[in-house]
Amino acid sequence: MASVQGAGHIVETKLMVFRRLWKANILSSFFQPLFYLLAMGIGVGSLVNQNVSSTDALGGVTYVQFIAPGLLATTAMVVATVESTWPVLGGFRWDRTYVAQSATPLDASDIVIGHFVWIAIRVAIAAAAVAAVMAIIPDTRSSGLPLAVVFAVLTGVSIGMPTAAYAATRQNDGGFAAFQRFVVTPLLLFGGAFFPTSQLPAWLQPVAEVTPLWHGVELCRGATLGVLSWPGVAVHVLYLAAWGLGGILLARRAYRRVLER
Repeated sequence: MASVQGAGHIVETKLMVFRRLWKANILSSFFQPLFYLLAMGIGVGSLVNQNVSSTDALGGVTYVQFIAPGLLATTAMVVATVESTWPVLGGFRWDRTYVAQSATPLDASDIVIGHFVWIAIRVAIAAAAVAAVMAIIPDTRSSGLPLAVVFAVLTGVSIGMPTAAYAATRQNDGGFAAFQRFVVTPLLLFGGAFFPTSQLPAWLQPVAEVTPLWHGVELCRGATLGVLSWPGVAVHVLYLAAWGLGGILLARRAYRRVLER
């Protein structure tokens, strides 16, 4: 079992590295969603909102109100997958940080739990920046934004930890481009963030709705629009928690296998 102190040392190392980049990171985390919501939510949204059938499909809300919480969830996914691919591979193969850490009293469980906590921190920072942008725009301002950030963090770790388990098994980063192209991008496009999954072909809807991103989008959207159904919340949260826990277990196994070679 990972020790709290051991995992804390891993997080401390991550924070020391992040300290050099935090200003640029936070600025980009703020301005990127701002420009996106201005262009897509308000620009494209003005066209969508003119169509009565489109607004009906969106549940009677404006397009910017619909996609803004989706942007929260997709930002969490993107940040978590980026943090769980090249940095994880680098820890094993390039700078060999994880190898050095395993030579101390820290073990694979400490490293995995430390990475889990770090993903949660990074996603929280990015999601908070998106929430700040949403608070600026009157149509997306909501008292449910803090809860939506929590849901975004849960979404991020539920996707990030299985990704870390996958990255630990790689010898090089050749597969990451395919992972981004064939896993992250389809989730981004068809996970319900930018249009309702009910608009997908009937055979594709169950596929989209079994992904953790769809559950995260539903939670973030329900929180910001104030339409959460608490039995539904329990199902979504438990589903995402199962993905996160499964990812932790797979990552611990993969990390241990590599470090004990």
